[in-house]
This record gives sequence, C-alpha cells and structure tokens, in this order.
Amino acid sequence: MNPAHLRLFLALIPSLSLALDWPQWRGPTRDGISQESGWKLSAEPKELWRAQVGLGFASFVTSGDRVLTSGHAEDHDSVWCLDATNGKVLWQHRYPADLGDKYYEGGTSNTPTIDGDKVYHLSRWGDLLCLELQTGKVLWSKNIQQETQAAIPDWGFAGAPVIQGNQLLLNVGKAGVALEKTNGKILWKSAPESAGYSTPYLMQIDGQNAAIFSSTTAYIAVNLRDGSELWSHRWNTRYGVNAADPILKGDLLFISSGYNKGCTALKLSNGAAPQKLWEHKLLKNQFNSSVLIGGHLYGIDGDSNSRCSLKCLELQSGKELWAEPSIGFGSLMAAEGKLIVLTEKGELAIVRATPEKYDELSRAQVLSGRCWSSPVLSHGRLLLRNAPGQVICLQAK
Repeated sequence: MNPAHLRLFLALIPSLSLALDWPQWRGPTRDGISQESGWKLSAEPKELWRAQVGLGFASFVTSGDRVLTSGHAEDHDSVWCLDATNGKVLWQHRYPADLGDKYYEGGTSNTPTIDGDKVYHLSRWGDLLCLELQTGKVLWSKNIQQETQAAIPDWGFAGAPVIQGNQLLLNVGKAGVALEKTNGKILWKSAPESAGYSTPYLMQIDGQNAAIFSSTTAYIAVNLRDGSELWSHRWNTRYGVNAADPILKGDLLFISSGYNKGCTALKLSNGAAPQKLWEHKLLKNQFNSSVLIGGHLYGIDGDSNSRCSLKCLELQSGKELWAEPSIGFGSLMAAEGKLIVLTEKGELAIVRATPEKYDELSRAQVLSGRCWSSPVLSHGRLLLRNAPGQVICLQAK
C-alpha cells in the first residue's frame, strides 16, 4: 500500500467504526437494519461472555467497545455500561425505582441513547438522566413526568430518547416533549395526556424537521420547531398499546399494533392528513417493530399470549407473502439481507430476507427464560438478553 492509500485508509477508520456502532434504539438509521457486512454465526454460536444486568426488557446501544443497557434489582433501576470485549462492568448508575410488575415481570423497558460522549436515559416513571459515557457521571437529571404533569402510561414510559440537533425528544404527553439536550430545559411540550409506547420517529414534512409520536389513540406528526401538530391519524388499540415504531418508505407510512388491531399503510402528501392505502389484521406488531427490506415488511404477527408467526408482507399492497409459525413470538433486526430473530423462548434463528419463501439458514438455543428484547449486531458481536437480565455476547465475525 503506497503512503497516499495508507493515509486514506487510516482516515476512514473512525467513520468505519462509527458505522458499526449502534448508538440508539433501532440503530444508526433507526430502522432495525445494521450496515455490518461479512458477519457470520456458526451453527453452534461461540459465546464470548455473559453478564447480569437485572430484570427488564431494554435492548442495547453501543459505542466502540462499550455496551449499554438497563435493568432492575433490589428496588433500583440501573444503567449499565459493559466492556464489549469481555462483559466486565465499566460503570453502573443506580437510582430508586418501582418494579412495576403489572401483569408481567416488570423491570426496565427503556433502551438508553448515546449521543457523542453523553448517554440519555428515561425511566418508566419519568426519571430523565444525562450521563457521561466514559464514567457514568450524572451531568444533569430531572423527573420529566413531574415537571410536565403528563399522565404515566399503564406500563410506564417506554420510548427511547431521540436526539435531533440540540433537541432531546421524548414520547411523554399526548404528542411528545422537546428539551435542550445540554441542560434539560423544556423547549416545548404537548397536552398532559397519556403517551403511547413507541419511540419518536424522525422525518421531514414540507422540508421541516418533524417527528411522529404515538398516544393511546393516535399517531401524531409534530413540527419539531415548536411542537405544533401537523396531522393526526386515529389509531385506537386495546389498552392504548401503540408500541411499535412506524416505518416510512417514500410517501408510504406503515403502522402496526397488537391486541388484534392490525396494520395500515398511509399515503402522505405535503403535510396534509394522510390517506389510508390499505388496512387489515395480517401483521400485528405488539411492541417489537418490523423491518423493511426491498419493499417488503418482515415482522412478528401476534401477541405474546397468542399463536404468533414471523411474516412477510408487501408494503405497497399489504399482501401476505409467507408466514412461519415455528418462530412464534419474538423480536428481530436485519443485516446484509438476513433477519436475526430471537424467539421468546431464546432460540436464535438466522433467516434470509426474501419474499419468495421462509428460508431459514440456522437455528440454535442460546438463552432460557422470556426473551422479548431486540437483538443487536455491532462490531462483529451479537448482543442478546432475557427478561431476568442475563446478557450474552456471541461471536459474529
């Protein structure tokens, strides 16, 4: 390699490393799809390490060799920072919190968010933290529920924090709240009604920064400049559990909820109220979102207490192309044209993302206990966890 090529290669290393980071819920592109290439899992995946983080259903975020998640133990919630190479605890931040075991185990729901050298975390009860990534030092904190007087959803706040420029966006209140990320000062807030459980979904509407927030009865598009409502699509779901994130492709917006609600594709046009293209009950995402690859949706249809299947639907028409009941309930992400599926019972399935048929490449039992948390592939490592808080890291290089 000549000196010019070497300098170019070295200059690219930071950007290549950042591309493999998973700094926020659903990844760097917020769609559940990793840009990682050349990854591979053996038929019997090699386990690199295990860790224990406490009860909860949060997923993971990564930055370089740091892995963050959250869990509950001994009447406290914790944000954990682990060494991705060996699973050792780099730091832990604990704070008092109720278990919240209403009809299920309880524990933490929210996945932290990494923004540069800072970490943001929202608890189910509205505790909002800004931490230093390297040390876990608290830079600022507040209880956003008490400050806004927003209703606490039945299962607590569940959407992850989202960063847009200098704004910190939270699904708190009827249609969200925005704060200055440097100090937590409220920039705007919505009516103090109960939020849904999804994460704010960023998009552009008429050239303006906007986000979609779920409430218990609707998905609402908001102008991020001042929090003004651009449009609202009524979406009544049993228990108000609008938890799965919407998915946008071009001018089509996909929305899905469980509890026999179903899904819809909405056609967006110049900030006007969206028009329904189709609606049916063939793909019901209870809380784990689908992924969209090549115009096709792949996701779990059904609730955790029902018969579920992994399904493939065509976004444009809503047509079901295949269903695989052996997967049951679970969560998934995608990378390099393959689905990485973690079933509720702890089986890890690698499935080719093709609309032609269900094409399973491998399946292995990797965890026990209830598994609802989304898997994360980052820097050649696959991160998985169960509800009791057992984390495993598998080699995927």
